[in-house]
Amino acid sequence: MAGLPSGAIVGQVEAVGDGGYAGAVSDLSLARRAALRDRTAFTALVDRHGPAMYRYVLRMVQDPEVAADCLQDTLVAAWTGFPAFRGESAPRTWLFGIATRQAYRHRSRAARLPGPLPDDLVESTSHAPDQDAVDTALVEALDIALLGLPPLQRSCWLLREVEGLHYAEIADILGTTHDSVRGMLHRARATLAERMKGWR
Repeated sequence: MAGLPSGAIVGQVEAVGDGGYAGAVSDLSLARRAALRDRTAFTALVDRHGPAMYRYVLRMVQDPEVAADCLQDTLVAAWTGFPAFRGESAPRTWLFGIATRQAYRHRSRAARLPGPLPDDLVESTSHAPDQDAVDTALVEALDIALLGLPPLQRSCWLLREVEGLHYAEIADILGTTHDSVRGMLHRARATLAERMKGWR
């Protein structure tokens, strides 16, 4: 862990400012500076994309501690790998690609039954306790249904539906084609619709 910027430690991936860079500085500029070992630029990238990467890996591995380890490994790999970053894909795409590979590694190391998501990640549109219980149960049912998807379909669905990435970005992250992403999303949506039909 030596040499990793202290602001990039997982558990600390919360808004700590933009590392001295205004929001107008592009991800590509920050990535190029991070490649030159600029810790402030790396921290700014982590501040921008760390929370989304954590949400993504948490939904992939279904365990907050494993997700934190996975994100930590992602950040270490990114910091180590930035000197080789050529900008052939967007920095966000490159970071999510690393996060995806780490999530697959962690899931294969310890297959776990899904547990409930942390309360602070379950957003409710109502303050009524009964509605909160239904919302929590719905999220848990979706998490269980997601775990039943093949890993690539689950990744496609999460990257598109939760993180809002475009098909081309997802294809770059997963090392596949736009058409393959479209097909996997179609199958994932159909499977989830079938598994979640009791919640309609």
